[in-house]
Amino acid sequence: MTPIQNLTVPLALPSGSTLPAAMPAQGEGAAFKNILLEALDQVNSMQQQADHAVEQLVTGGDVNPAEVLTTLQKADMSFKLMLQIRNKLVQAWQEVNNIRI
Repeated sequence: MTPIQNLTVPLALPSGSTLPAAMPAQGEGAAFKNILLEALDQVNSMQQQADHAVEQLVTGGDVNPAEVLTTLQKADMSFKLMLQIRNKLVQAWQEVNNIRI
């Protein structure tokens, strides 16, 4: 049986790392951008792992159906979380644009 590997929690900072605001070499905007891009990469990776797991299950690969279901649920949850973060960012941007000076 081939185990499904490299499942990570989306949007989690690697162990031992500090928050990007503590990085003096980059501006806060660049650090925020990097966090978002890394999170998108993690969500994309989880989606690809879920697709691969389903493909293995459908083609008769040696994979545990419970692991496939868990992988799908993690990918779905991470996608929904990223979608909600995007919605909040868009909402915040709209509120900032509506402020009268």
